Amino acid sequence: MTTPADSADLPAGLFTTIDHVGIAVPDLREAIAFYELAFGITSVHEEINEEQGVHEAMLSVGDGETRIQLLAPLTPESAIARFIGRSGPGLQQLAFRVEDVDAASATLRARGMRLLYDRPRRGTAGSRINFVHPKDAGGVLVELVEPAADGS
Repeated sequence: MTTPADSADLPAGLFTTIDHVGIAVPDLREAIAFYELAFGITSVHEEINEEQGVHEAMLSVGDGETRIQLLAPLTPESAIARFIGRSGPGLQQLAFRVEDVDAASATLRARGMRLLYDRPRRGTAGSRINFVHPKDAGGVLVELVEPAADGS
């Protein structure tokens, strides 16, 4: 991992903002209802992502730019089901928005980090995504999100 003393020569601006925080939940409907009733946060997008094995919802916070992603497993074999089995429901990932996921992935690889996929995959609402291995990011699963070209 790069230390602050090593970072003086690194380019700034790899991430544009925090895109969302992902939370693993066993039951999507129950979790959406909880966030709405407890915090007044509403779901603005839902979809099933077969490739990732999740039923997901994006919840809008405040002005709508900040999002919480609820992730429920589609099958007992999905990565989210395994996460819940190992760690229980809760914080699963921190996602940063990038302008170009291929370039960000290449930069992070050049810095010695492992990414989970050789090539970006489809994420929520047609975004392109990749993940930095938690062992290379201080124990945190870091997602890179390049929003879909249409801005959805």
